[in-house]
Amino acid sequence: MTRKIAVPGRDGNLYVPYENRTGDKAVVYFTRDLSPEGLKKIYDKVSEGLTGKLAVKLHTGEAEGPNIIPRPWVRSLFEDRLQNAAIVETNTYYEGSRYTTEAHRKTLEINGWTFCPVDIMDEDGVAALPVEGGKWFTEMHVGDHMLSYDSLLTLTHFKGHAMGGFGGSNKNIGIGCADGRIGKRDIHTTPGQPNMWDIAEEELMERISESTKATIDHFKGHVSYINVMRNMSVSCDCEGKGAEPVVTPDVGILASYDILAVDNACIDLIYSLPGGGGKTFIERVETRHGLRQLSYMKELGMGHDRYQLIDIDNDDREITAAEAVKDVAPGWRPDSYNTFPGRNKLN
Repeated sequence: MTRKIAVPGRDGNLYVPYENRTGDKAVVYFTRDLSPEGLKKIYDKVSEGLTGKLAVKLHTGEAEGPNIIPRPWVRSLFEDRLQNAAIVETNTYYEGSRYTTEAHRKTLEINGWTFCPVDIMDEDGVAALPVEGGKWFTEMHVGDHMLSYDSLLTLTHFKGHAMGGFGGSNKNIGIGCADGRIGKRDIHTTPGQPNMWDIAEEELMERISESTKATIDHFKGHVSYINVMRNMSVSCDCEGKGAEPVVTPDVGILASYDILAVDNACIDLIYSLPGGGGKTFIERVETRHGLRQLSYMKELGMGHDRYQLIDIDNDDREITAAEAVKDVAPGWRPDSYNTFPGRNKLN
């Protein structure tokens, strides 16, 4: 039995300023260099512990999705750093272009994820991982191929999300590693309800976080997190070409060994954007009560919401979130990788 009876927390719509947080600090690395070299440079800061057979959890996106991490960046990282790794994914709960393994593989080809192995982890079945200390689950079902890996690199396109408010490393793992038929169903749907998306707000954030905890506990000591803050639509990459237009300015890339710290740092950067640059993104997060992801991860002991933000562009100097984004101009400007239809399609 995977489900428990519980009561959701509250205040998932309320942002906690940094100065009001307590506890120890983690380390989060930051670069403004949104390029293949920037990605490799920040990967090197969090590569320790990524040993043995390495899984790279990446949202590969619905067909011709406009905002996914550019494939040339990922290809360069694989060629120079990850020669023996594989991208890992699972099938979707909704009926889209990644609902079945056959359709998923066609979408991977359309989107250009053809330069390295891509393992659809639930292609052959599921495995149950324990959820220690969870109030909603005692176990979470994931693709059973996960058990064949020794380490996990979570390479996340940080963006908004229709139900989660935002999609950082927590969402990438919690939803993205749960299998398409059991795990994702248990996160999103109350048994017997006709609406497959009836679980929302604080309860959804807590279920996502418990799912994530099952996976990162499994890889304990061998998991790292990279969040790419580029093309940050309020829509998830699961919305494909139907994603809302990007209006939030690009920021940079963050990385850490601490999942809460890296996701919280990204949120802090959004709230710190000058000239109202984060307004639309903040509205999406708060109206969905997405900040409960952060407070619940802290309650579960999954990481720290205080951190040292290390500017690797400037001799590893410690900076604040406001300092990191002080020169970011309001408004989004497409880069050379945006060639929609399928903005990344030609690259």
